[in-house]
Amino acid sequence: MGTPGFEFDNQLMGNNIPPEFVNAIEKGFHQAADEGYLSGNPVMGVRVVLKDGAAHSVDSSEIAFRAAAIGGFKAAMAKAKAIILEPLMSVEVSVPAEYQGSAVAQLSQRKGTVNQMEGTEYTTIDADVPLQNMFGYSSDLRSATQGKGEYTMEYKAHVPVPRDKQEELIKRYQEDQAKKRKEA
Repeated sequence: MGTPGFEFDNQLMGNNIPPEFVNAIEKGFHQAADEGYLSGNPVMGVRVVLKDGAAHSVDSSEIAFRAAAIGGFKAAMAKAKAIILEPLMSVEVSVPAEYQGSAVAQLSQRKGTVNQMEGTEYTTIDADVPLQNMFGYSSDLRSATQGKGEYTMEYKAHVPVPRDKQEELIKRYQEDQAKKRKEA
């Protein structure tokens, strides 16, 4: 129950849902947010408000309320047209001026956006690059600059993944889920 940016707000009035089931409802929403909806990754920035509901004297149980919360979460996510986000890094590359072209080309190949370049003998390039595309960059930069290039990066924001990548992630997740159901 540690999904960042998740808030559960119990605004129940009366006893349409017996108080002993509220904890199960909250756990169901947390579980659904932790497991994600589109790609199995946690859902962030969600506020769930419990206002009303109904209980049945025979069929109500903790498991039933937890399952109802999970189903409600999935229905709300489908209606909300959820998207997958990825971390975007602010990258600063410093290279001798003679390697500026190679450094910019490498950042572009990694789907980076160059924001600014300055310097004469040494060029400093500021760019934004998706974190996933930065793996292996250190070796590539050293190779392209004869070991003279350096870079730093820090988290900037989460941004939507490109549509084709999102479709691929969703498809892979759905295939994994189908495989797990088959094995069970």
